[in-house]
Amino acid sequence: MDPHSIANTAQSLSLGHLVMNASWVVQGILAILMIASVISWTIIFQKWAIFAAAQRALERFEKRFWSGGEMSQIYQHVSGNANLETGAGSIFCAGYEEFQRQRNKIRPSDALDAARRAMRVAQMREVGRLENNLAFLASVSSVSPFIGLFGTVWGIMTAFMNIGMAGQATLATVAPPVAEALIATAAGLFAAIPATAAYNRYIHQLDKLDAQYEVFMDEFTNILHRQVPETKP
Repeated sequence: MDPHSIANTAQSLSLGHLVMNASWVVQGILAILMIASVISWTIIFQKWAIFAAAQRALERFEKRFWSGGEMSQIYQHVSGNANLETGAGSIFCAGYEEFQRQRNKIRPSDALDAARRAMRVAQMREVGRLENNLAFLASVSSVSPFIGLFGTVWGIMTAFMNIGMAGQATLATVAPPVAEALIATAAGLFAAIPATAAYNRYIHQLDKLDAQYEVFMDEFTNILHRQVPETKP
């Protein structure tokens, strides 16, 4: 092969040239994967800020809660405070409000159960807020490699079709569609790997926060239990 032909082949195998001249199927796959990757990275950065804020809020609230004082004073300090009434703070407010609402209407043990249910609802609300959009990361993590694989299969099919039409396997015939196939594979992995790593990390952080909320609920329930008088049957 003469140098001029080699130069033309090298130019035709450049990334930009391959993408711009790829088949519409491969271009569509690359567009889908690019959009999925952009959305994934947006969610990754948003979730990083949300989980960091949730951890700081938990630490602030626990510092205030365990610093001592009457429950009513803690409630007044936490309620309406945007820096404290989130996460464990919202769980505390929900339980305290329900307990105060029910303690003079029903038996203390039933009031504790009502407070526990209210805290459980608040906990589920907080967990739901934290896990919002994580399902998208899981979908990108699992689906993107297969979308890229479809582009790979399509590129290889195109290569074999070109060989059949040309009657011989030359570099100019085989290289472009095979390169398209490899680009589709790489794009699928580029979208899937960050989504997988971020999803696993955030699920771990979510489980950790959920366990801390659960521990606080148990401790707060015990505190409320000690503050109610024992009733005889």
